[in-house]
Order: sequence, then C-alpha cells, then structure tokens
Amino acid sequence: MKKGEIIKSVSAELPEEELLLINKYTRRPFSREELYTFSVVLCDNDIDRDFERFTVEALFELEKLFVGKTGICDHNPKAENQTARIYSCRVEAVEGKKTQNGDDYFRLVAKAYMPKNEANAPLIDKLESGITKEVSVGLSAKKALCSVCGADRNSATCSHRKGETYGSTLCYFELCDISDAYEWSFVAVPAQRLAGVIKGYELIVRKDKKAMKDIIKSLDTRESITLEASASKALFEYIKALEEEAKDGKEYRDSLTEEVLRLSVISQPAISRKTMEKAVKGLSLSELREFISALKEKSAYSSANMPQLMVKSETAPAKGNKEFKI
Repeated sequence: MKKGEIIKSVSAELPEEELLLINKYTRRPFSREELYTFSVVLCDNDIDRDFERFTVEALFELEKLFVGKTGICDHNPKAENQTARIYSCRVEAVEGKKTQNGDDYFRLVAKAYMPKNEANAPLIDKLESGITKEVSVGLSAKKALCSVCGADRNSATCSHRKGETYGSTLCYFELCDISDAYEWSFVAVPAQRLAGVIKGYELIVRKDKKAMKDIIKSLDTRESITLEASASKALFEYIKALEEEAKDGKEYRDSLTEEVLRLSVISQPAISRKTMEKAVKGLSLSELREFISALKEKSAYSSANMPQLMVKSETAPAKGNKEFKI
C-alpha cells in the first residue's frame, strides 16, 4: 500500500464542463449544490516504503484507467461500501521537486465526486477536517523491474532484495505495463510517503503451469496480497496436482535406490547395504540412473570373465576337432 491523499475540495468552483463529466455517470442531472467534489493524489513515481515505484509511463497508463473507477473504504469490495467516483484524472509534474533517486517528480491527480446526503455527511466532515486524508489504489501491474539488474521479478529469476544496496545502487522495483485499475480506497494507515497503492499483480486464472507459477512468484514478495476465490481455487488444485506428482516421484526414486542396492550386492559384495544406502541417499535421479548403469556393466563384466571347467564329452568329437582340457 502506498500513500495518496486528498489535496482539496472543489465543489464551490466546479466548472460547467466538469459538471457535465460527472453527469455522465448519474441517472439524472445533478446540480453543483447536490455534489461534493475533491481532488486526490493517487500515486506517483517516487520510491515508496515497499521499495517500489511507478514509471512515468505507468502513471500515464493509469491516467486513462482510473477515470470512472469507484472509491471505497479499506479496499472492501462490497457494493454498499462505495463512496465516491473519479470523473477526471491527469498526470502532473511538480516543478522543482525530485524523487529519491533524483528524477523529476510526477504524480497522478484525480477528481472525484459524491452526492451530498445524510449518509455521506460524516465522511464529508472527515474529509473537510483532514481526519480522512489518505487513500490507496488497487491495480494490476504486469511487470516489476529490478533497479539493479533490470530483470522482471514476475517472469525471471532475480536474486536482489528490495531495500538493499548493491555497490552504489539501491534495489527497488519499477512497476510498469499496467493492465487494469480496480478501485481506490480511503485508508487509515498507508505505506507510501507521498503517493500510494496496493499492488495487485495480474493473476490470470488458467489451467496451465505458467499461470500458477506466476501466482506463486507473486506470493513470494513478503507482502500481503489478496487472491480472488477463482485464483485461490486454481492455486489449490495446482498444489494438489504437485503433491500427486511428488508422490509418484518418490516412488520412482525409491525403485531406483532399491535397484542400486540390489546390483551392489552382486558387483560390490564387500560393501555393506547400510554403507551403500548412505552413499546413494543424496544422489539425484540422473545420478542414481548413472549408478545403475555402471553397476550393471560391472556385473556383466564379472560374469563374462568367470572361469568354467568343462568335463570330457562322452560322445565322439566331430571329425577335425581335438579334445582339450583346462
């Protein structure tokens, strides 16, 4: 979660063109007097407390995606929890301000409205008094690029840890390639200093293994994330399938180990079974198969070179053959 904040109320100065934008979402025309409007910073391109940040390109993608999105409380997606709606959104540069890593500072500013009524009066009072101020947003970012090596943590292996410094480079992840913006919420304790987001990664629920691996990578972020019921069910089924595969794999490994032990009795009788069990315990499947091949070859070689005594034949030898003795 990254911090965003309400920056001002604009109802009194609401221009006609903005009133028209709002009335695109209403079932009947609303007047200025019936509406409470305000501006809010949703997110920015600075490094947050989670050591992540949006690229400026991502902010411009969000500029389009957040128009029309509903505002709720504490990311609780119940219909009755809806409080406001964004009717306008823009990326703006703050002159003279820099990000933590020295880039020009950009922020995503939205304008939202809610009807003035008895139900919304307590929230409007909190907004006006500055009690309710922080917000965060829920979205889907397809890529999270490491600032040290440039790898995408959602599709590539990266050993760098957020917040640690490698040489003179601070490790953080740049969120980019935004696919969706779900909602924005009033929250009490956001995590970012100047702009905020709850980061949701694209978890497309499919049957294939790559999709499940993407979910597992998203879980391996040491952060709290929420899975929808469909994604949770798909992940559970995938894990159950892995358990079955692991069971089959264990049986196969046990069979290879037993074959090694059997062949060692034939080709290496001087080595006890207990010693051989210890020797093969840490071997991989390919190493066990290699062991079996070598032991079979040794067993065959030993059998081929074993001396045999031949008794004298009672029948007359074929013409031209000589009797022989060993």
